[in-house]
Amino acid sequence: MTALVLFLYVINYADKALLGIIAQPLSEDLGLDHTQIGLVGSVFYATFTVGGFLAGPLAKYMTLRWALVVLSLAWSAVMLPFVITAGFVALLVGRMLLGLAEGPAMALMYTATFSWHPPAKRGLPSALLIGSASIAKIALAPVLTFLAIEYDWRSAFIALFALGMVWVLCWLLAWQEGPFTAVAVKNDSAGTATDDMRTEPDVPWSRILCSRTYVTSAILVAVLSALTTVVLTWLPSYFEQGLGYSRLEAGSLLVAPAISALVVFIISGTVTDRMLQRGSSSRLVRNVVPCVGVMICAVLLAVLPLIETPVLAVTALSLAYGCGTLAIPLVNASISELCPPQQTAGTMGVFIAIAGIGSLAAPYVTGVLVDNAETAASGYTLAFQCIGILAAISAVLVLVFANPDRDRKLVRRSDESVPA
Repeated sequence: MTALVLFLYVINYADKALLGIIAQPLSEDLGLDHTQIGLVGSVFYATFTVGGFLAGPLAKYMTLRWALVVLSLAWSAVMLPFVITAGFVALLVGRMLLGLAEGPAMALMYTATFSWHPPAKRGLPSALLIGSASIAKIALAPVLTFLAIEYDWRSAFIALFALGMVWVLCWLLAWQEGPFTAVAVKNDSAGTATDDMRTEPDVPWSRILCSRTYVTSAILVAVLSALTTVVLTWLPSYFEQGLGYSRLEAGSLLVAPAISALVVFIISGTVTDRMLQRGSSSRLVRNVVPCVGVMICAVLLAVLPLIETPVLAVTALSLAYGCGTLAIPLVNASISELCPPQQTAGTMGVFIAIAGIGSLAAPYVTGVLVDNAETAASGYTLAFQCIGILAAISAVLVLVFANPDRDRKLVRRSDESVPA
């Protein structure tokens, strides 16, 4: 069941990465500058953020099976207009619709995955889910790059549409919901319900969303989302224009940070789950450990403008990406602990939407920096350096204020509970 969700996440992330892969041939074909490409990247994340708030209502009124089918069909369908008509306006509107369709999917994919795993064992599946982004880059980025260069960038859209249809068929044939996502029931004050029938009542949303762990974690993931979107939108262009690699090499080198992240995700997810099972606090495992990785990321990004050798620059950026983004699955797992099971979709949806704010400006600002820098390389490295500084500040905030163990007790205390 987890593998089915991972398959969807691979397709989902390939959709996001496609703009970065085809950015240069697209700009040449349509006559777009860096600022316009950056704007296209940013509007996707604007509607993606709005769409994230729809995860809760979708989970309430539809089953996970059909909610994800509808969303998958929607984002696959918006691929087709790019094949028929091409232009800046069509590209802008298409990416906006794609972001709106993909926004709720993230939280629902987490909910579907977590439905098969208890809270103490969610580190590894969460890491695998985020690690699917790396699988998408490793498995699909070279293929999409080849299609875009050898045939036409439109062929990459057709390939992703077909892959989406294959997933829908597999999902409808095989998916079943797991035992760890419960439907809320009213308090059983008479004590007549069996243990299997009892679930926690809903808690006020303000209690979840205003907790210190939730707020500071959202800030941290917002900065890391900015890093992720800049990598997705601009990394192949940075490798080509800034470091001198060929277009095919630049697109294929997208696998370098992906491999780094995937290795770090799997190791950290496995180790931290074992730490929790052996009695380590959630704060140590899901706050302190990832913040150490973010600090390493911040240092590497800060010194990136000083690295002139292309191979060393690729290595430093890949390590920074892996060390920084390891925080995302661990922090997401800690956020899922804060709320009752039936509020997981809404909690994760709002969290991902808020964290997605970091993605709104990052692609556009990077494009502006590149257009106004003395060289393309200096513009790209300045953008990464700014993200590194913000990452260090946000990690300090999490270390000082976040504590999942404390906030879980405060959020899920029995007083002031509201009925489902």
